[in-house]
Amino acid sequence: MTQLIDPFGRAVTYLRVSVTDRCDFRCVYCMSEDMTFLPKAEILTLEELDRVASAFVRLGVRKLRLTGGEPLVRRNIMSLFRSLARHLGTGALDELTLTTNGSQLPRFADELADLGVKRINVSLDTLDADKFAAITRWGKYDKVMAGLAAAKAAGLRIKINTVALKGVNDEEFDDLVAWCGDEGYDLTFIEVMPLGEIGEGARLDQYLPLSLVRARLQERWTLEEIDLKTGGPARYVRVKETGGRIGFITPMTHNFCEGCNRVRLTCTGTLYMCLGQEDAADLRAPVRSSESDEPLNAAIHEAIARKPKGHDFIIDRRSHQPAVGRHMSVTGG
Repeated sequence: MTQLIDPFGRAVTYLRVSVTDRCDFRCVYCMSEDMTFLPKAEILTLEELDRVASAFVRLGVRKLRLTGGEPLVRRNIMSLFRSLARHLGTGALDELTLTTNGSQLPRFADELADLGVKRINVSLDTLDADKFAAITRWGKYDKVMAGLAAAKAAGLRIKINTVALKGVNDEEFDDLVAWCGDEGYDLTFIEVMPLGEIGEGARLDQYLPLSLVRARLQERWTLEEIDLKTGGPARYVRVKETGGRIGFITPMTHNFCEGCNRVRLTCTGTLYMCLGQEDAADLRAPVRSSESDEPLNAAIHEAIARKPKGHDFIIDRRSHQPAVGRHMSVTGG
């Protein structure tokens, strides 16, 4: 039985760890092109990240997901995966996984699979190379395709995460469903979230409710309800024609807070109990102030006791300001 129970009786069994705020892409809905990154002194070392994540595992967390930024651009990141994989070996952890943009998978897919990573999420919003360059600003489409091929060859199960962007990729959704079906990938659509200033183009202009996306898909595809839980917030259907699965993550039109089992740790050691709230706990201070894990454990318990019932996401049509000031790359995808 987990030892981390929030004030609403929800067991916290899922920790997402942002290992870096840096990325080799500059996706238009995630970062501004001219980002200011955190100073190195504020970033937890890989050993400190292992210590905090391992404390959560001891306290009942069963799933760890490494995110960023782009997690695989952090120097020596595989040493952290190797260390955390020990919890898979003991049975203390059910799953170790990551969310990536795919650019580094040609280098790391085989080792990830060897360490016990079974499945990965890859962020991909378009199958058009020119549009991909426009959305990611710095990304190389061919490199991502090579990464997906490497992951597939290594035996990793792949889920494609696609942010629904009005006027950008909304004509491609049928193509994405067909392509994922052919490749054997799951597909999840995600609504734009109001996190961080992103420069030109207000989120109101990007926002596309997934209720509309689903309605459009149903004009071509037969979507069958299934009872699938992967530990995250997506609600899934099966596409009868392809056999593939589609998930919908709808923080704006239908939040998923009632079953929330997760918290997020940033690379600075800040724990966010809710993606859509600013309240946070500092875990870096107890890690750096004591070799004992007791202060860290106490700080974790105190934080979980403040976990809110739900988020306050709203896209403000008057101010066009983000609901939360920090960028998604800081909190972790």
